Order: sequence, then C-alpha cells, then structure tokens
Amino acid sequence: MKRPPLLRAWRERLRSSRWRLWAALLLLVVSLLVVLVFLAAEYEESRDQTALEQDAAALGSDIRSSLVRNVQTLQSLHSVAPTADSWIGPAAELIAQHREMVRLEWLDSSQRMLAFRDSPYVPDLFGYLGRDQALPEVRLACDHAKRLSGPAYSSSYFWPLRSGKGLELIEMCLPVARGGLPSGFLVVTYSLPGMLSELTNRDLLRGRGLAFNEADGTRLALHSVVTGTRRTLTARHVLDLPGHTLLLQLQSPRLVRGLFPNVLTAVVGALSLALLSVLFLLARDIRRRQRAELDVAEALAFRKAMEDSLVTGLRARDMQGRITYVNPAFCDMVGLSAEQLVGTGLPAPWWPPELVDEYQQRQMVRLAGQVLPREGYESVFQRPDGTRFPVLIIEAPLIDAQGKQTGFMSAILDLTEQRRVEDLNRTSQERLQATARLATVGEMASLLSHELNQPLAAIASYASGTLNLLEEPAGQVASADEMQADLVQAMRRIGEQADRAGRVIKSVADFVRRREQVREVVTPQSLVDAIQPLLGLQAKKQGIRLQIHIAADCPPVLCDRTMVEQVLLNLARNGMQAMPQGDPAPRSGLRVLRIEVGQARLHSGHAPGGQPQKMWVSFAVTDHGLGLSPEVQAKLFTPFFTTRAEGMGLGLSLCRTVIEQHGGVLTHEPHQPRGTVFRFTLPVSMATRPPLSSRP
Repeated sequence: MKRPPLLRAWRERLRSSRWRLWAALLLLVVSLLVVLVFLAAEYEESRDQTALEQDAAALGSDIRSSLVRNVQTLQSLHSVAPTADSWIGPAAELIAQHREMVRLEWLDSSQRMLAFRDSPYVPDLFGYLGRDQALPEVRLACDHAKRLSGPAYSSSYFWPLRSGKGLELIEMCLPVARGGLPSGFLVVTYSLPGMLSELTNRDLLRGRGLAFNEADGTRLALHSVVTGTRRTLTARHVLDLPGHTLLLQLQSPRLVRGLFPNVLTAVVGALSLALLSVLFLLARDIRRRQRAELDVAEALAFRKAMEDSLVTGLRARDMQGRITYVNPAFCDMVGLSAEQLVGTGLPAPWWPPELVDEYQQRQMVRLAGQVLPREGYESVFQRPDGTRFPVLIIEAPLIDAQGKQTGFMSAILDLTEQRRVEDLNRTSQERLQATARLATVGEMASLLSHELNQPLAAIASYASGTLNLLEEPAGQVASADEMQADLVQAMRRIGEQADRAGRVIKSVADFVRRREQVREVVTPQSLVDAIQPLLGLQAKKQGIRLQIHIAADCPPVLCDRTMVEQVLLNLARNGMQAMPQGDPAPRSGLRVLRIEVGQARLHSGHAPGGQPQKMWVSFAVTDHGLGLSPEVQAKLFTPFFTTRAEGMGLGLSLCRTVIEQHGGVLTHEPHQPRGTVFRFTLPVSMATRPPLSSRP
C-alpha cells in the first residue's frame, strides 16, 4: 500500500536534521507554555491560600480577644454584685447581651451552686438532661483554673436537646476573689456555634465556610458552608485556650483568574534561554547524582565502621524471628561467627538449655506484636564453652521507608563488668558506713562520759545524805514521820536520776546497734524523737536552744530508720559544733539550732506513661555559725576531709551516700543573717500518697 504524498513528504522532512531541530524547539515551546500556565495557576492558588490563612488567623484572634473581654466583663460583674440576690439581675443583662453564652453560674470555693442564669435565646437547655451530667467538665475546668489562677476551659462536649438536636458546648471557669480572698468561681457555658457567629468578623465570612473541627477532622460546630461545586481552599488555625485547644477551619471557593498579561513576553525570553537551561540542568543533575552516590557510599562505609567499632552488640531479626544481621561485638559476645548466626531462628544457640522454654515463650510474645519495653530487659546468655554472663537487651521495631515493620532491632549490653563494679561499690559503701558509725560512737562516748557524771553525782549525793540521815544519833533525830518523808524524797530523786542516765544510754545504744538495712514506713516525728535526747544533752552543754518544727500535714516516709537517724544526728551535731562557746553571743539570740520538716515540692514533672509523680519530705537543719568558705564548700563531701582536729571527715560523705541511696538529695546553702542550712529529701511512702485526679 502506498502512503499519501503529503505524509511521505512530511516523513522525509522529519528525517532531516533541520526539521528535527525545529520539532524539538516547537515541543519545547509548547512545554514552556504548559509550564507557565501551570505556574500561573499555582501562584494564584498560593496567593489565595496565603490570604485565606491570614483571614483564619484574624478570625482566631477575634475569638480569643472576645473571650478575654468576656473574662474582664465577668470580673467586673463579680465586683459590683457581692451577693447572690444582687448578682442575678446583672447576670441576666450580661447573658442577654452575649448570645454565645448559654448559661452563667456562680459557684463557691467548694464548687457548690450559689446562683445561675440561663440564656433567653436557648430555652430549656437542660430540660432533657440535667445540669449534673456536665459537672465533670466543670470540675476539671475549675481545678485547672485554680492551678493557673486564671480562666481555664474544659474540653468541648455534645449536649442533646429535647427536640432531638443538640449543641456543642464548652465550659469556662474563672476563679474570683473579693477583698483579696477567694470567693468562688464564675462558670460560663459557651455554645461553639454561638462563638462562631457572635465573636467573628462577618465581613470576612461572606461566601466562606467557618467551622470548629477536632484534630482528626471531626466537625464540632458549623457556622457557614461554601456553596457550589467549585474547588475550595481550606485554612486551619489553632485556637489555643487555657486548658483546651480548638481547631478553626475556614473554607473559601477558589477564584478562577486569567493568565498573566505578560505571558508572551515571558515565552520569548524563555525560548532564548531554553537550550542553555536544558544543558545546564542536565549537567547539574549528573553532578548531583554523582555527589549523591558518593555520599551514600561514604555513609555506608561510615555506618559499617561505626557498627564494627561498637562494644554494644547489635542484632536484627525479621518478623519470623530469623537473624538478618549481627555486628562483630555481638559475635564476640556469644562466641559465634556471623556466618553461624545469620539465618538462624528460634531457639537461639546462645540460650541456656534449662531456660529455652521460658525464653521461647517470651520471644513469641514479642514477635506477636506486643509493645516492647523501651527500658529493656535483663537476660542470661551462654557461650559455646559453657560460660554464662548477664546481658541487658533493648529492642525496637524495624520500620522501612514505606512505614511498614519488617522486623526487630536489638542492642545487647554485657553486664558482667557492671555487676562486678556494683559489688565492689556496695562493699566499699558498707565499709565506709561501718567506719563512720564507729567514728560517731567514739565521739558520742566522750559526750556520754561527761553527761552521765551529772546524774551519777546526784545519785551519790542523795545516797550519802540518806546514810547520814540514818546514822544520826537518837537525840538529834527528828520525828519518825519527818525522817520517813526525807528518806522517800531522797530515794525518789535517786530513781529519777537513774532513769535519766538510763534514757541517755538507751538512746545511744538504739542508734549504734547494727541492724539489717530494711526500708520501712516511718513518720518524721519518730525520726526526730529518736535523736532528740542526744541533741538535748549536747545543746544544754553548749548553751544552745533547740527548735524543732514539723508540719502538721507531713506524710510518712519510706526509709532505713537507723541510717536516716544517723544522718539527722550528724547534721545537727555539725550545726552545734559550728557555734562554739561565745560565738554567737548568748545575748544575740542566735545560739539556736533549728530542725524543720515539711512536704517538699516535686523534683520533676509528670512521669512518663501516666505514672504518678514522686512526692518528697524535706528535712532542714539550720545553724547560726560563721558559714562555709568557698574552699570548704568545694571539698565538703570529700571523704576524710575535715576542718576539726578530732574529726575523721566521713560524716557528710556518709550522709550524702545514705540520702542518694534513698533517691533523695543532700544540699547546703547560706542562711541569713549568718549560718548554713543543710537540707535533704526522702520519698513519701507509696501507701500514703494522695491519688491523682483523673477525668471520668
């Protein structure tokens, strides 16, 4: 079959290089025109989107400003209406002026209703369901407002009406005060549709749609919608209120505009640079590709070198439990080569034989998709020669570029050396505590030898007087009744002094008696009472007044009673020794040692995983000595460092060790006008911690 002459001529022209070049240029011009049209449309859409986002931000700012003005209006309302009867009238006028408010309530400090007013525009709001159904939201908002000392909002909730419809509502709680004293809360129930219609600029909403949405796109309240089937632009603005966050969504129809007026000029300029641009882009793309390949090769080499240099074992497994990768550290750890490990499944060759069933069950649970503990878990591995060693395994899911899990990645740490160091540290700490205890006993023995002389001398004096009374000649003896009364009084005094000596000895014996370090629930009062007799003796000897203050609401602590008593006694004795005789002078009123116990602030914020926060009890020992110089502060907790000739320098080091073993901290700070405050914390017993409030 012959081709038409016109088609044959066209094919011949295309075979020539000139026509091929013109065809390429024509195709390039058409492509440029398409690109320019596309860029023009994208520019117009981007400009409209930017303007829409600015309008959404302006609407959010309007709503936020209106809510702030409402708070100010409510505060002024509370200041002019001191009683519930006088409050009703202004509240009714206020709620009639603000259609976004559907209910206004005045609660006392215990969140009991004092007065309320419903909106006249939403009749029978709580006729279908009682107001008590929304009280949990009110309580949460008021609790948050009390913590913030300002207005707080609850999360939004849907409230059904008797007509079968409903409203999306949100509660705002404002703590109010009169005369500087809290006088309760003002609670405003806002309608989300009312907020959209009453608190926004109507000029910005012409032909546009406005709504409140959840973060997942669920619509909460709608004010207006975009009519027609044209494409729409959407802008979202986060309305961050104290206690809750709303998502404001603004929609606008996309305007169809013409092309730029200078498209032809742009085409003429683009044609002159088209060929050079294509060549330049091609060369740049080739250079980028080469650079990217080089970067990938360097990154792979760096990752390989890093993995080979790690002392932490790395192991990758697929979803069936087969090993797909191990690093040299893991091979050295288990005593097997990578060729022996890659491709093997369960049971693993490093599992001890008697633990295979337990480990098999544990691995099946993990491979079944259970949540992996981020803190890891401990296990025991066995080498081919039979030696066993403890390890810490931390696992995480392997996610590919498409977001699909392809297996598990494990990091394995050999804990052999760590366990050995922990044993050495534990032994050293026990020896240090024993040495410090002996040093404390030696220092206290000298104190006892002096303090026991007084009751013993009194006993000897009363006994001598009794013997003299019994040996008096008959002519000098008074009546039998008087003699018996004197003897009874002397024997009573002897008994009192003996009891006093016994209490001193018992308090020291109870303290220095070595016991097992068992944590128990102890009240702070009992800790202070245990050392108070010993402190009273030394304070009386040095002319120091002892002041003890324990907060009434101070909860019990969980601690080793003996070691904490030793810490308290050591800090108190150091405080007394910092105030030698005559410094400060007795007339100055500063020869005082003060022990204060109270509940401390939290050391950290919310714990992860929804766990309760730690609560602490603070013990503070304050003296009025000369304070600590910077040189002494730098070495204060160093073992065997002391500023006293007779001291051993172990007291404060032991104190800090004991407190840190309990999870607390021991700190010191200057005290005004002079002196030093030593403060340490102990954890509150779990059995006495108050439960955290939770949303129903």
